[in-house]
Amino acid sequence: MSQPAESPLVGVGEIVAATRRSAGLIRRTPMLPLDVPASEKAGPTERRPDLLLKAEHLQLLGSFKVRGAFNAVASLPEEVRARGVITFSSGNHGKAVAHAAALHGVKATVVMPDTAPAVKVDGVRALGATVELVPPERRDIHPYELAARSGAQVVHPFDARDVIAGQGTLGLEILQQAPDLSAVLVPVSGGGLISGVAVAIKTLRPDVRVIGVEPELAADAAVSLRTGERAVWPTEDVYRTRADGLRATSLGALPWEHIRRLVDDIVTVSEDDISRALRCLACHGKQVVEPSGAVAPAALLFGSFVPPAGAGPVVAVVSGGNVDPAVVSSVLATPL
Repeated sequence: MSQPAESPLVGVGEIVAATRRSAGLIRRTPMLPLDVPASEKAGPTERRPDLLLKAEHLQLLGSFKVRGAFNAVASLPEEVRARGVITFSSGNHGKAVAHAAALHGVKATVVMPDTAPAVKVDGVRALGATVELVPPERRDIHPYELAARSGAQVVHPFDARDVIAGQGTLGLEILQQAPDLSAVLVPVSGGGLISGVAVAIKTLRPDVRVIGVEPELAADAAVSLRTGERAVWPTEDVYRTRADGLRATSLGALPWEHIRRLVDDIVTVSEDDISRALRCLACHGKQVVEPSGAVAPAALLFGSFVPPAGAGPVVAVVSGGNVDPAVVSSVLATPL
């Protein structure tokens, strides 16, 4: 359940304001080249564009989520913050809200699915937030019940202007760091990240393609863009993907407005491709990321996204690095 979203799109001015608001409080993450042997790629054999990784797994708290969460909490009036904040999350947004709340001295409660990796649950608690574990189908409902009883403010993970504007700071950085890019690949869950990135990119560089990437097992956004209607998938379906950060059952209302107007395409990747990308990032890029963070690079590496010959560099957003150690062990134990 999401709150009704405002209809106008977020403007680049809101993203610039978010950049100023967060100056010195979030990291400007690096852009890292990834060179993978041709024998380990799939798709056309002709030379493909250089792949650059926007390394948000090296962001504060290990995820891009701190961008939107900080902007959202910092934008709340003091009297609203004083009542505390509540959010729901698979982990990374919860950590980000817990951190932002701690900076402002306010109480934070994070509702998480009881299937969330222990590393993410522990990470949220370590930042001082109260964690309430619920069945996955209750994750998006329980926070509003808590808010109705306590008066605390719900900070939505993706269906909120301030969150989208905060995520858009990533788009501005990408343009500054890779001015000759031809496309940006962005993982899609509820749609807040790709919405903010698309506003920044399409406002300042409308020639650059903005491509969403989803797991095949949680492809509600791809279906939505193809049919023109916002799709809703059953919880049990999206929870089949190992990319636990991309298990939203539908796009948010406000992100959908951005996506249908600004995003060029949404492609999907298989679970095997996600695993292969994790191995490539670890073995060739020396970067350990979570499955959700490997989804965007997988699209270029294994052929879901095929840019035109001679295109400029493609940037893939590596969204997070809060990975369960058991996943790392299993990935590294499997030969490339």
